[in-house]
Amino acid sequence: MCDSCGCGTPGAASADETIAARENLLAANDRVAAHVRSHFDARGVLTVNLMSSPGAGKTSLLEATIGALPPHIRVAVIEGDLETENDAERIRRRGVKAVQITTGVACHLDATMVRDALDQLPLDDVDLLFIENVGNLVCPADFDIGQHRDVVLLSVVEGDDKPEKYPVMFRNADLVLIAKTDLLPHIDDFDPARVRGAVARLGGGERVKELSAKTKRGLDGWIDWLVAELAAHRRLHPGARRRDHAAA
Repeated sequence: MCDSCGCGTPGAASADETIAARENLLAANDRVAAHVRSHFDARGVLTVNLMSSPGAGKTSLLEATIGALPPHIRVAVIEGDLETENDAERIRRRGVKAVQITTGVACHLDATMVRDALDQLPLDDVDLLFIENVGNLVCPADFDIGQHRDVVLLSVVEGDDKPEKYPVMFRNADLVLIAKTDLLPHIDDFDPARVRGAVARLGGGERVKELSAKTKRGLDGWIDWLVAELAAHRRLHPGARRRDHAAA
């Protein structure tokens, strides 16, 4: 898939050399991510990393979210894809600042990519930053990109066994969204209860919500979660600059 995280075709290096190189890569990435997160914290910006398989509906969810959030919460988006600015253009049409990262062959975003994208974002004018990661249920789970929350989308067309098949992604998620639930009447082999049970076994807690970006069913629960997480983040960073219109 890509060489940037060691998931490409193995070369002549030994297994020990490959593991050491990957550990060094992750350590370097973590240092940049901590620096990026400090910028967000200093400005009271909550950053949400959206992850999923390709086509699960991340951009559609963002479009619906932009229209449903309280008007005092100012949003920006970083989009990650191998090529094109298609998703960023969709967000811009909603009147929201969007920066596109095209990764070429890399199957995930990393902290350096996000750091470089921040040059195009006026963080002083942002309350909530969404980072839409490259569609992939494997590599994005390993790379800290300076985010505060990890949210994973699982569309009902993908199958209810994905948390069991990709446990790292779902174990580390702060929230799992079962998406495209408007299609459930037409899909008889997807059981939301199985997803909830698997996620609970992986990491405990009630971390699953169901919604449809198309019909808006369940969207209120997602919006309430975002507003509450932004407020909690601001309480953790009392030294961050405050705005009269910021979430209480």
